[in-house]
Amino acid sequence: MQFTTAEITAWVGSFLWPFIRIGAMLIAAPLFGAGAVTVRIRLAFALLLALLVAPLIPTPPAVEPLSLNGLMIAIQQVMIGLVLGFAIQMVFSALNQAGENIARAMGLGFASMVDPQQGVQVPALSSYLVMMTTLMFVALNGHIALIELTLVSFHTLPIAADGLTREDFWNLVNWGSVMYMYALLVALPAVTSLLVVSIALGVISRAAPQLNIFAVGFPVKILLGFILLIPTLPVLLAQFIDLLMEAFELMNQITQQ
Repeated sequence: MQFTTAEITAWVGSFLWPFIRIGAMLIAAPLFGAGAVTVRIRLAFALLLALLVAPLIPTPPAVEPLSLNGLMIAIQQVMIGLVLGFAIQMVFSALNQAGENIARAMGLGFASMVDPQQGVQVPALSSYLVMMTTLMFVALNGHIALIELTLVSFHTLPIAADGLTREDFWNLVNWGSVMYMYALLVALPAVTSLLVVSIALGVISRAAPQLNIFAVGFPVKILLGFILLIPTLPVLLAQFIDLLMEAFELMNQITQQ
């Protein structure tokens, strides 16, 4: 059996380009890109998905992987995968930001722990909300929908040297305002209520200066903060679903070229 250089290049490219796009998505996406998931697991999963999807996608261009055109194609695949994963990561960042706002209003901003998604120190309340939304994400099969959208993107956004445009990146940047809007919506009831409590404590301190308001107000705000979280949690699922749908709509808009 004899194989030409063009045939070998096309065969290698049919596995290499999907592997790069899927691997970049797994690095940036939540759950898959968590610190608890080792690099070997991500590489093995990306390789498995690339092997499964390679026969189903349009034939990629027969380009030498080590050439300049091959470098441009690889960069495009990395950018597409990172954009798809980062869009979902911003959903969890919105809940992280909401938890930080609530914890700061409660006076629990100093109580921090490691976020399993990002691997950085965040308030304990933020970590709690992120873990809650991670369970919701898995229960809603969001991880399966993300993988499916990535695989469908090979048809809607074929492998080529040109893919994402400047408008796509601006859409992703502008979508950050949606993230902050939902973070504000999640944190607004608790933060507003705690602001009223802070004003009431300030009035008490002015009316009775001899009262040690710091010794009284600090545990009161923490207790009321946890009490105010109870009516907030049932609404969290609906807000998370709306934000998740916004993210998938953005990804569909980016990949539909």
